[in-house]
Amino acid sequence: MYQQGDELKLCSRPEWGIGTVSRVETVTRDGDRDQRVWVRFPSVGMKTILASAAKVEVLNRQEVENEHTFAAREHAHESGWLGEIAKRKPEEAMTSLPPEAVDPFRSVRGRLDYALQLYRFTPQGASLIDWAVAQSGLDDPLSRFNRHELEEFFGRWAWARDEHVRALVGEARRNSEKIDDLLQSAGPAIQTVLTNANGRPH
Repeated sequence: MYQQGDELKLCSRPEWGIGTVSRVETVTRDGDRDQRVWVRFPSVGMKTILASAAKVEVLNRQEVENEHTFAAREHAHESGWLGEIAKRKPEEAMTSLPPEAVDPFRSVRGRLDYALQLYRFTPQGASLIDWAVAQSGLDDPLSRFNRHELEEFFGRWAWARDEHVRALVGEARRNSEKIDDLLQSAGPAIQTVLTNANGRPH
């Protein structure tokens, strides 16, 4: 599996020189996972290759960033905690909240501020795709998931986001932290989230 920054040589076209991977897209061919790889060569410019079909010599491999996205997990092959994350199901990766929203080492206000920014995503139209790109780390999430799957993932993710925001607001108020400015800037949508079954705000 190739990753951005890899330097490689195409064995069938050595005259192209050493190319650098600028983009990688996961695709499915005949039920198997494959990669479409964009490589910039010094002599011929950008070329696209299919990982399973191209005979390539990798000369220099860049380290995969320690990210939470599905794409990063797919590319992780090492052992340890990152390897464990890579074994998680795609559903878990697509429905988990970003680390910035749940990191216990960040302040409650910092986590809440980040979590409230997640309300910019909606399950409609281009916003759903924007969310899927941010969540998965894939340039084209529809190459890996169909729209129905993305909508289902979004519903589960949005539920987790709402529950997490309610918990953070409760924790902040118990600690007497001032968060009213954050809640006001989040707009009316957050009031619906913070309203309990009896119709009273928490």
